[in-house]
Amino acid sequence: MASKTPTDITLYTVGTPNGIKASIMLEELNLDYKVHKISFDKNEQKEDWFLAINPNGRIPAMTDKDASGNTIRIFESGAILEYLAATYDKDHKVSYPYASNEHWEVTSWLMWQMGGLGPMQGQANHFNRYAPEKIPYGINRYVNETRRLYRTMDTHLAQAPHGYLVGDRVTVADISCWGWVAHGFWAGVEIDDFPALKKWLYKLLERPGFEAGRHVPTRHTAFEQMKKSPEELEEDAKAGQKWVQAGMKQDAKQ
Repeated sequence: MASKTPTDITLYTVGTPNGIKASIMLEELNLDYKVHKISFDKNEQKEDWFLAINPNGRIPAMTDKDASGNTIRIFESGAILEYLAATYDKDHKVSYPYASNEHWEVTSWLMWQMGGLGPMQGQANHFNRYAPEKIPYGINRYVNETRRLYRTMDTHLAQAPHGYLVGDRVTVADISCWGWVAHGFWAGVEIDDFPALKKWLYKLLERPGFEAGRHVPTRHTAFEQMKKSPEELEEDAKAGQKWVQAGMKQDAKQ
């Protein structure tokens, strides 16, 4: 692979489905960038210096410099993907020309992921893994909605001639969804129920950009975890339950 293009980018992230969107995009574009791993255990995402970058206190966030050397801050994973495409993908390796039909379709899928897949699967994760008590209504509501969204992707991909969400190439549409689908098991969704989506998931895993980007800032273990038994997954969830509950209490004070 050619030498990476130098940039002034610093990525502030954790290896979550949202976090790895940015690093996968950066690797797909073969950009050189710095990484700052945010420590959730120390509540680093709530410190003043980080809130100056992302007032919402969430990851990922990113800084860069414009042509005049001024620092730019970008937060929200979808905004980061759009910024990187607009600023660094002039040859449209993982994008389409602005205002083309394909551009707007990519934008539609990105908004679909940001407003639907991510929030719904995130809630499925919470009620299925992190809630202090099992609430069947909450679990069923969000797991079933996540399954519906997976079915939407599966049906679309089954009809896609090139196997991507939009057109003949990987785009931010695929990148934004991939990390969530890789963690579908954590929400209680069985990927084998969606054959076209499963094919897409593993097809993208073969790309060097996805392989490198998914391991930023820490090793991505979703494919090993999905082989575990329900009992083993429940044991894994216990480590996150305390942190999630502590975070909710902290947010409630603000």
